[in-house]
Amino acid sequence: MSIFTPTNQIRLTNVAVVRMKRGGQRFEIACYKNKVVSWRSGAEKDLDEVLQTHSVFVNVSKGQVAKKDDLSKSFGTEDLTEVCKQILAKGELQVSDKERHGQLETMFRDIATIVAEKCVNPETKRPYTVSMIERAMKDIHYSVKANKSTKQQALEVIKQLKKSMEIQRAHMRLRLVLPAKEGKKLKERLKPFLKVVESEDFDEQLEMVCLVDPGCFREIDELIRCETKGRGSLEVLNLKDVEEGDEKLE
Repeated sequence: MSIFTPTNQIRLTNVAVVRMKRGGQRFEIACYKNKVVSWRSGAEKDLDEVLQTHSVFVNVSKGQVAKKDDLSKSFGTEDLTEVCKQILAKGELQVSDKERHGQLETMFRDIATIVAEKCVNPETKRPYTVSMIERAMKDIHYSVKANKSTKQQALEVIKQLKKSMEIQRAHMRLRLVLPAKEGKKLKERLKPFLKVVESEDFDEQLEMVCLVDPGCFREIDELIRCETKGRGSLEVLNLKDVEEGDEKLE
């Protein structure tokens, strides 16, 4: 039994749709799920891994392909790959309510993690846990914005949380004392955690004074204890406030 299928219709499944309106018309492309974000972040560079087909649609779900004349008027070219790239770069990714909810939950957790890593309780000089920050964000009814980066939103959250709890952005100033035998090797492993090394003295042992993000404290402590078998030491000297005008999160 043969079924007549119009030539300008294509059926696709498991699609992530990116939509753009231009010249009063709607254009859509069909992508693989999870690949759109990877392409936009630069993690994915192969267009064929992102697009299910190099076709441009007026309606992906109905399989209706856009006319070449309409593409030419709206994009100044009939080159389907070029049009797909433009839509991929500037179009709006369409997601289901369930997917959107999942994305917002992930972003909420990511924002809380960034805040926990960058901030301390100024009274106890200790970092907050991620779950404590999540609870505080829920208490102030923080609403995640899908179109803003988690780092930008973490800055907003810190400002809002200051009104209801003791919290401040800070770097921890630590003194690390490491046995000479493990010193050089351990210093290399600690490097990713160290924001600034203020002083370093290598004699019979390695002694360093450095600034770190509060969220790294436990990891540094555990690394020193395990690698030196208790012979190294870690001391919190004080906190160094991050300037209020510093609007970036490294």
